[in-house]
Amino acid sequence: MPLLAPTRPVTPVHSLSLLLPNCWAYHSIKFAQFPFLLPRPSNCMLGFTAVLRRQQFLIRALGGSGEKVRSRGSAAGIKVMARGNFEADAEKVLRRITPALDPTRHKGQAGKIAVIGGCREYTGAPYFAAISALKIGADLSHVFCTRDAATVIKSYSPELIVHPILEESYSVRDEDEGFISSKTVAEVAKWIERFDCLVIGPGLGRDPFLLDCVGEILKLARRSNIPVVIDGDGLFLVTNNLDLVSGYALTVLTPNVNEYKRLVQKVLDSDVNDQDAPEQLLALAKSIGGITILRKGKSDLISDGRTVNAVSTFGSPRRCGGQGDILSGSVAVFSSWARQTTAEVDATFSTSNPMVLGCIAASALLRKAASVAFESNKRSTLTTDIIEHLGRSLEDISPAC
Repeated sequence: MPLLAPTRPVTPVHSLSLLLPNCWAYHSIKFAQFPFLLPRPSNCMLGFTAVLRRQQFLIRALGGSGEKVRSRGSAAGIKVMARGNFEADAEKVLRRITPALDPTRHKGQAGKIAVIGGCREYTGAPYFAAISALKIGADLSHVFCTRDAATVIKSYSPELIVHPILEESYSVRDEDEGFISSKTVAEVAKWIERFDCLVIGPGLGRDPFLLDCVGEILKLARRSNIPVVIDGDGLFLVTNNLDLVSGYALTVLTPNVNEYKRLVQKVLDSDVNDQDAPEQLLALAKSIGGITILRKGKSDLISDGRTVNAVSTFGSPRRCGGQGDILSGSVAVFSSWARQTTAEVDATFSTSNPMVLGCIAASALLRKAASVAFESNKRSTLTTDIIEHLGRSLEDISPAC
């Protein structure tokens, strides 16, 4: 392929002889210093358009000198990291917030997690979230689900404590809805002070009565100052009722690409902007009152409206369903541990927000476990395979003793 010609004469530099498309990433700094070396898109093959967009973003981000650049909204007090340098030191975070096993501690001190979700159609998701919490190191894991789902979820593992208290519309008469809703919330209220974090949404479904009940449980958690991680159909609930989480700093949302699109359209009234993804995520988190958002993708982006962190460690090309449930259960555990150790967090970290630190740790561990599982199973890798590698993957980074 011929070399890409500059758009105007320049003083030769050694990188000019290397302007082949497969060298874009190595020379991003050169292009930041000499932006006129970039070829016009019309000179590029179609396959390089994504690379070109990435390089254009890097040029804007680096500004030719690598200095910090303020995003829209930074004047309002948002702390912005050096653009293009969002990668978190995830292993350092994992080592710092993961507690060593201590024979003097008693049951429950390493974490008590509850999952709110599970209905007739979806029994796997709450199981994946709850069992992942145990595999990482939480002591107790509960599931609050519908009666139809309870026996099925119990059959998956005797390790889980299952509460069959949720109801769907088909089993509730109109005149009984108020009574059943109050009874359901009262049952959860008996337990909620014991929990370090709630995971709301895996396998929840979209039954209107059930969603209304879970909305009341979310209000209860907020009044009780219990952290919440919201995933799956829980995101459908809060996207349509933002007041449930707005301004509650102990909230984490974990949207996938479609859930994030709906959230951006609802809150910012715009389309997703992948070229300025960090800035848009900052604005989104700040607009919902400083909650933490973990935007899942090829690189996970995490923001609480003040900082942006990325976790880009390669995981697995296998995209089997259920990995988001592992992530939500993992975030619950790690954020709980981070809340216990925040006072000791290294000043070199970009943030001391325990919800952000929990997201960084969970994202990194899932990616490592998925990578190990894929090495053994390739195309046949399933979510259960990844779960089985969570403990070993964490031990490699942060030994238990």
